[in-house]
Amino acid sequence: MKQDFILPDIGEGIVECEIVEWLVAEGDTISEDQPVCDVMTDKALVQIPAVYNGVVSKLYYAKGEIAKVHAPLFAMEIADDGNTAAHAEPAKATQVAAPAQPAAAPQANGTISEDFILPDIGEGIVECEIVEWLVAEGETISEDQPVCDVMTDKALVQIPAKHSGVVSKLYYAKGEIAKVHAPLFAISRAVDALSDSSNAVTAAPAATTSSQVTAQAKASNHAAVSRQAPQGKALASPAVRRLARELGVDIHMVPGSGDKGRVFKDDVRAFTAGEAKPTTQATASSVSNTTASAAPAASATHRVEAIRGIKAAMARQMTESVSTIPHFTYCEEIDLTELIALRSQLKDHYAKQGVKLTMMPFFMKALSLAINEFPVMNSQPNADCTELTYFSAHNIGIAVDSKVGLLVPNIKGCEQKSIVEIAKALTKLTDAAREGRVSPADLKGGTITISNIGAIGGTVATPIINKPEVAIVALGKVQSLPRFDAKGQVVARQIMQVSWSGDHRIIDGGTIARFTNLWKQYLEQPSSMLVAMR
Repeated sequence: MKQDFILPDIGEGIVECEIVEWLVAEGDTISEDQPVCDVMTDKALVQIPAVYNGVVSKLYYAKGEIAKVHAPLFAMEIADDGNTAAHAEPAKATQVAAPAQPAAAPQANGTISEDFILPDIGEGIVECEIVEWLVAEGETISEDQPVCDVMTDKALVQIPAKHSGVVSKLYYAKGEIAKVHAPLFAISRAVDALSDSSNAVTAAPAATTSSQVTAQAKASNHAAVSRQAPQGKALASPAVRRLARELGVDIHMVPGSGDKGRVFKDDVRAFTAGEAKPTTQATASSVSNTTASAAPAASATHRVEAIRGIKAAMARQMTESVSTIPHFTYCEEIDLTELIALRSQLKDHYAKQGVKLTMMPFFMKALSLAINEFPVMNSQPNADCTELTYFSAHNIGIAVDSKVGLLVPNIKGCEQKSIVEIAKALTKLTDAAREGRVSPADLKGGTITISNIGAIGGTVATPIINKPEVAIVALGKVQSLPRFDAKGQVVARQIMQVSWSGDHRIIDGGTIARFTNLWKQYLEQPSSMLVAMR
């Protein structure tokens, strides 16, 4: 039985991704859960697994092309191995999950009218408020041009057009609530643009006169000059960036005609043809003349880089956290001398079994045991802080400095895992995170976070809470420091500074101090941790 594989949601707000590498070829026999391809979103490198056994019959995209979420990624002949019936329901669910494709209505004037379907704009988001329409009915728009701003319960999101054409109908008024996977607006576009969307041209209404078209072109050119992006900065979609790579164009040098200098495909083509160069030179000359008296010319070594992807997500998350959560910090030192000695005794034994036993699994298990006595540390408030949810699962997150930016994957159910089981899960998770291949499921559902700043240096920090969690701890580096023993003699001990940040709406100083004392006891006296395990 032939079945299309529908590309599922691969991240919050992700609607498209680039095919980085196909791990299979047409005609290959694949098995369930076998990796099929690597795709790159603006957040991470994600590996897509197969959901059935069978033979790959067609790959719908080539390497480097842009694939759409909820659209077919590849086709396969499902193996008739007795599991077809078992897979029938998942296959049906997959097909239902894909949003209805917009119906195209042919018109006599060589254009078609189709609906733009509002895509997924965030995890769990089913509706949004229309904040502002950036276009009007009858207006000519281009591919990737921002059409409207919508507000969800998480963020303000700008919706871009998928095709060039003319806006024929806006289905909602400003302030109304739009539904995800429902039509947002209708667009009329030229029939000949359908065969190759990369060559799509803006379709004018039949009633538009040549003088009106000329006036629109002049207005568009004027807008392009006034809204060009400065050199070194490029705001563009993955599809536009791919076109720039194919044409050998540095997209950072392309002046954008969109809002805030956004670069469209037409801008890249115009730049390649040399049409944009005079404008760029004129603009640069104008800027230079205007600013010459105010400041000296920038050094050639200066570089402007847009903040995107993981870094942009981190910037938004951290800003929201510090602006909505009243943080307070609590610091303590922990004597790890006995724990380090215990780990040294065990690590070689478990290394022979392929288990990398670091200090972190001990920290995580001790943290989970302390949470049993202080469940408020594993809770989360709702948006307006009127309710508090206590989680039975201890999903402890680890801040990882990956090649794509800071990621915080979490190990699920630490309260049910042994130290060795946590060590195995931790190794697998951190290796994947450092390569940028961590799965979206591993980034969701965390309840408390550990940040190991000591791995690269540093002793004390003021970590920012990973919202909506209520606490985070930063581990400093281990130092050999002099301390007094029970006999009053100075001895060398292995000391680590730890820094907690807590949500002061939920946790008070006394609670976090008592919690830390219990956590500290388990780490300083490993035998007490053994006794507390269930």
